[in-house]
Amino acid sequence: MGPDRQLRPATQSDVAREVGVSRTLVSFAFRDTPGVSDETKQAIFDAAKRLGYRPNAAAADLARKHRSAVGLYLMDIHNEVYADILSGVRMALPQARNRLILSVSRSVDGVDPGAVESLIEARVGIIIAATLLDSDERVRELAKIVPIVSVARPVAGVDSVYSDDEAGARAATEHLLSLGHTRIAHLAGPDYDGHTVRQRSYEKTMRDAGLVPWTVPAHDFTQDAGQRAAAELLESADRPTAIFTHNDQFALGAREAAYARGLAIPGDLSLVGYDNSRTGRLHGIDLTSVDLHAMQLGSTAGAVAMERLNDPDAPMADKRLTPELVVRNSTAPAK
Repeated sequence: MGPDRQLRPATQSDVAREVGVSRTLVSFAFRDTPGVSDETKQAIFDAAKRLGYRPNAAAADLARKHRSAVGLYLMDIHNEVYADILSGVRMALPQARNRLILSVSRSVDGVDPGAVESLIEARVGIIIAATLLDSDERVRELAKIVPIVSVARPVAGVDSVYSDDEAGARAATEHLLSLGHTRIAHLAGPDYDGHTVRQRSYEKTMRDAGLVPWTVPAHDFTQDAGQRAAAELLESADRPTAIFTHNDQFALGAREAAYARGLAIPGDLSLVGYDNSRTGRLHGIDLTSVDLHAMQLGSTAGAVAMERLNDPDAPMADKRLTPELVVRNSTAPAK
C-alpha cells in the first residue's frame, strides 16, 4: 500500500489493480452486471474488503440513471409513533439495494419545508413522509418533483398509507359514552389539511348521542401543548369527566395536568389517547388508546415505495388500515 492510499479512501481503481482486472470489470461486479464470473466476483469482493473499499451508491445511481435511495421524513422524533414507523419502513426495504436517508422536522409544529427539500436535494428516488402538515395541494406539487408516499394521512393523487381515523375516533368516543360519560372533551391538534378527521369524528359521535361536542385545540402536537390545553379544561367550573385526545402525547400531558390539580385517573377523570405508544402501555400509566398500528404503517409504506420505484406508472396506492381500541386502566364508569 503506497503512502497516498493511507490518506484517501480506496477506489475501484485500487481494487482493480489489486485483482489485476479493469476498473470497468470491478464496476460491473458491484452492479451485479451479467458477464462477470462468480470466481472473479469473489476475488473482487475479497480485495475490496482487504482495502476497505465501499461502493458509492449515489455514483452508481447516476451511472444507471436511476435513483434507488429512499428518503424518510418524520414529523417528530420525540413521538414514539414515528420511531415505530421508522422500524416498519426499515423492515420493508431490501438493505442490499436501497439506502434510507432520514430527515426530521426541526420545527415544534412539524412545518419545516427544509426537511423535505433536503431529501429532494439528496437525489432520493422517493420520499416516505410521516407526516406532512403541508396542504394537500403542496404535497401534490412536491410529488411532481419526487414521488411521495404519504403516511398516516391520505392525500388524493399521492400514494397513501394510513389508519382509519374516523373509525378510531368513533370507537374512542363511544367507549367513553358506554361508561356513562356525558361531559367528554376532546383535545384536538392544530387545524391542518388531513389532520382533523379525529376531531370531526368525535364531534359527530357526540352529536349523534344528543350531546354537545367540547373541542379544545392545542397549539402543536407535543405533550407540553396537551398539558396546557388540558389545564384550561380542568380549571373550568363544570370540568369534563373524560377527555379523548388527538394523540398519546396529549393524553400524557393531560395526565400531568390532572395530577397537578389533585385529580385521580380514572377515579376523577377518564383518559383515552391515540397511537398506543410504548409509554402509554407502561404499568402505572395503563393508557386506554387507539392503536393505529404504526409499525405496520411503516412496513406497508416501505412496500408501496418499492413498488413505485419499480413501476413509476402504477396506479396510486390507497392503503387504509383498521385501528383498534385498546382498553386499559385510564378509563372507568362516570360517577
